[in-house]
Amino acid sequence: MSGGTKPPVLVSACLVGLPVRFDGGCRRVGAVLALADSHTLIPVCPEQLGGLSTPRAPAEIQFDKVGTVGDAATVDDAASNGGTATGDTASSGLTVATRDGRDVTVEFERGARAVADIARLVGAKVAVLKARSPSCGCGEMYDGTFTGTLRPGSGVTAALLEWEGVRVLNEDDIRAGHRTILAGSDETPAQGDA
Repeated sequence: MSGGTKPPVLVSACLVGLPVRFDGGCRRVGAVLALADSHTLIPVCPEQLGGLSTPRAPAEIQFDKVGTVGDAATVDDAASNGGTATGDTASSGLTVATRDGRDVTVEFERGARAVADIARLVGAKVAVLKARSPSCGCGEMYDGTFTGTLRPGSGVTAALLEWEGVRVLNEDDIRAGHRTILAGSDETPAQGDA
């Protein structure tokens, strides 16, 4: 980028120390904060942007109702076919529910769309999101049983960003030394480069 402008990178707000997690806490990660040396960090919290409060009940994608995120009838499929969640009606085909059974799919989809809008607005081509989150997780996430069991898949926001061409990483990728993936964030490496 010209003029010494640092490329923008979306980051989960909890990873930079903002108290936005479901439990009102954060997961501040020094390696993610260090990215500010070479990038402009844009903190986002999809759950809050979608209208959920902090603190809030923990939520997970209910995989017993759909396949993995990225399969048909998920936010990826809805996005690729022009579907969105509007008003109070979810249209991605997935269900996100709290441990006590409250359906929060609409809020998760609304937040995902807001983050995608922010990515377009600031020109972000890379996002570093919270691992295993039902919004931000990429590669693996909790399986919907609230037992801590993991399965392959991406969260609602991560899937939408990936579909829109944003390279999505998590804090584990950054801790593992994949900062070079962010070098020149104008280039999006192939999926297997992480």
